[in-house]
Amino acid sequence: MKGLVYKSTGSWYQVKSEEGNLYQCRIKGKLRLSGIRSTSPVAVGDRVSFDLDDEDVGVIHSIDERDNYLVRKSVNLSKQLHIIGANIDSVFLVITFKNPETFTTFIDRFLVSAAAFGIETVLLFNKIDQYTEKELGVVKEQEQLYSAIGYKTVLCSSKTGQGIDDLKCLMKDNTCIFSGHSGVGKSTLINTVAPELSLKIGEISEQHGQGQHTTTFAEMFDLSFGGRIIDSPGIRGFGIADIEKEEIARYFKEFFRASENCKFNNCQHLSEPGCAVKRKIEEGRIANSRYQSYLSMVLEEEGPYRQDLFAE
Repeated sequence: MKGLVYKSTGSWYQVKSEEGNLYQCRIKGKLRLSGIRSTSPVAVGDRVSFDLDDEDVGVIHSIDERDNYLVRKSVNLSKQLHIIGANIDSVFLVITFKNPETFTTFIDRFLVSAAAFGIETVLLFNKIDQYTEKELGVVKEQEQLYSAIGYKTVLCSSKTGQGIDDLKCLMKDNTCIFSGHSGVGKSTLINTVAPELSLKIGEISEQHGQGQHTTTFAEMFDLSFGGRIIDSPGIRGFGIADIEKEEIARYFKEFFRASENCKFNNCQHLSEPGCAVKRKIEEGRIANSRYQSYLSMVLEEEGPYRQDLFAE
């Protein structure tokens, strides 16, 4: 039988067959994917082949070749990867700059990793109803920065409804994944777009006045207006996985465009003479925050670049 993985708990998988039936499945003993050091060989979004045993429990025995997949380094097993989802049309990175704060280094690491695996990222600047007028101006500056680079961006709020129609248009008929830190409002956004799903949201935080994200395992849901959405657990960090240092610059869109004018073809934009990228940074035509993110990746520095966006 052929099916699509809708939920992964690490040991059991929920698979929807081509006929639309859901089955609880496990992995055949020695099933592994060649070339991928993953914490689990099967991911939500995978197309699989499985058989049923006498108790109607499925046994997955093969995985179809993936169109793409989104990964990050495993937190506890540094040499292994954690596959967040597979066969994705676009990933929506949900961003807040307070309660909780999403660092620009995290955004940029996420963008690079998604691009390296062939996935388009849409940046959702969420909870915009919670900012002061001055803070909102800073948030819009960040949104415009990434928009000018060439990324799709949406300013949104589940409370006011701003940006929700734009979000639905981007999701329609696609397989999408929502990602970001815990507490940025992923489940709330999904419930606003597709209230029929009624995803669980944690109790309201007395300190922040917001529901806390409670997703434990990645799970995919069908959308009434067409397509599918993968809700993933909140992530704290996003290590760059399986990308050579020399390749990182090509995934910074504005770096790649500017590098055509670098003196050396193999310029890494560090200390080489005649670097067009560094010249544009000095001229203010490339954001310094983006360059600091680039340096943290190339130099393998895990600490966030602390850009105090709301400083007086």
